Amino acid sequence: MAVPKKRTSRAKKLICKNIWKNKAYWAALKAFSFAKSVSMGNSKSFSFYGEGDSKGFLSTEKNNKTLK
Repeated sequence: MAVPKKRTSRAKKLICKNIWKNKAYWAALKAFSFAKSVSMGNSKSFSFYGEGDSKGFLSTEKNNKTLK
């Protein structure tokens, strides 16, 4: 098993941590922007149906027809 020979310096540790935080920040920003565009109806790559227009596996209207 590979083991580091020397201790990582504090500066290098902070650099790595800041890179990780920066990646998380941009991922969260993209997710928020995507959610905002979907909720506004401006998304071109994702279609969103409201509560009354549910289509899919868990649609109650479809399930009720098959059960009766």
